[in-house]
Amino acid sequence: MWGERVPDVTTHPALRWAVDTAALDYEMAEHPRLKELAVVQDPDSGQPMSRYFKIPRTSEDLLKRHELILEGTRLGQATIPFIKDIGTDLIHALLIVTKKMKDPVYHQRVLAYREHVKSHDLALAGAWTDVKGDRSLSPRKQSNPDAYVRVVERRKEGIVVRGAKAHTTAAPYVDELIVVPTRNMREEDQDYALAFAVPVATKGVKLIVKQAPEVRARLDAREHNLDFPLPAPRLHLETLTIFDDVLVPWDRVFLCGEYPFAGPLAYACATFHRFTAVSYKPPLGELLAGAAQLIAEANGVHQASHIREKITQIVTYTETIKALGRAAAHDCQIIEEIAVPHPVITNMAKYYFASNYHQVVKAVQDIAGGLVVTAPSFKDFQNPATRELVEKYLGGRADISTEQRMRLFQLVRHLTASDESGVLEVLAVHAEGSIEAQKMMIYAEAPLEQYKAFARAVAGI
Repeated sequence: MWGERVPDVTTHPALRWAVDTAALDYEMAEHPRLKELAVVQDPDSGQPMSRYFKIPRTSEDLLKRHELILEGTRLGQATIPFIKDIGTDLIHALLIVTKKMKDPVYHQRVLAYREHVKSHDLALAGAWTDVKGDRSLSPRKQSNPDAYVRVVERRKEGIVVRGAKAHTTAAPYVDELIVVPTRNMREEDQDYALAFAVPVATKGVKLIVKQAPEVRARLDAREHNLDFPLPAPRLHLETLTIFDDVLVPWDRVFLCGEYPFAGPLAYACATFHRFTAVSYKPPLGELLAGAAQLIAEANGVHQASHIREKITQIVTYTETIKALGRAAAHDCQIIEEIAVPHPVITNMAKYYFASNYHQVVKAVQDIAGGLVVTAPSFKDFQNPATRELVEKYLGGRADISTEQRMRLFQLVRHLTASDESGVLEVLAVHAEGSIEAQKMMIYAEAPLEQYKAFARAVAGI
């Protein structure tokens, strides 16, 4: 990270914040209020296990998973712990797709792998998105043959894989990496039709952490005492995940050349993962709505009709995503005895979040005012030579202190006008798949034949 080898992720100035955020997953298992939600009884062993490892069989199971993600994200100050949800999304998709394959060995391997990570309560990351190179070309036709992760050798003890995956969230501070295809494959691309899992500490696995300017900005602000003191920030970091001739034992291989199943697996993974997405998005909306209302009150404008209208829009946005997430669980589909979130509603929820997020940010910025980006720093507030002036001229309503108002400006700046907020805006569009990807799945899964039959009947055709 930042051009240097990281010897210990728990002490690195940036990674340690991400480690502490991830650790909230384990804290939830001991939390007085959340333990009952986070921990369930393993039906196989009778022992306690993380709810994330529970295979959803009913809509109630999905609703509980949705609630678990919501609460975990609230505990993380609108940041999800992110170390079991993605991994178990992929495991559930693998269970469904491998059950449909002629050779039962793959399904048995997935079951055995699930038992391993479940019984040891391991942390997981999903390596999913290939770097892709020239996106107009298929994997086999790339000038760089490693633009998609592929098999380069088959041995008695396993397969050797090479390539890279982008955007791998939490990879430096989890136990296991689960790798799945990013797209459908043709026969000529069969070496790229791959799914497998390896421990992160596997020879040939190399992680290059993103540049993270938002983390550098936070570190700089803390070092120079520019921000009002707050709890340690909650965040996650992504990697370029490189497989440099990595040997994967056969018992960790879940797809190897069966190209007709690459597309269905990618599709199934997307449905589960977007349900996770719409479960962890609402707390960010809640935080934006709360910040908007508080800063409006501090500014003395909360009774203005146009301000109330904007806050109503933010609340509507947040609660719509939440309602769509619950609806996707309620109207689930049972496939191979596993409850799958309703694909149209799930993608509608993710599309609604992504396509409206920037408007919500704009509304909060408009409500808060320009001091979000022009207010003095905490160091100026502390300086005896300037504190009295800051107190006098940056006060708002008489019953809200200047310090409280400045803390709210700082919060809104982090959420809407910082390097950090810029990352959030890009993630809103691209995380869990682009806006176009959601639109494609909505169209593909829409019951258009049913709609057409209705229209024909009304038209008398």
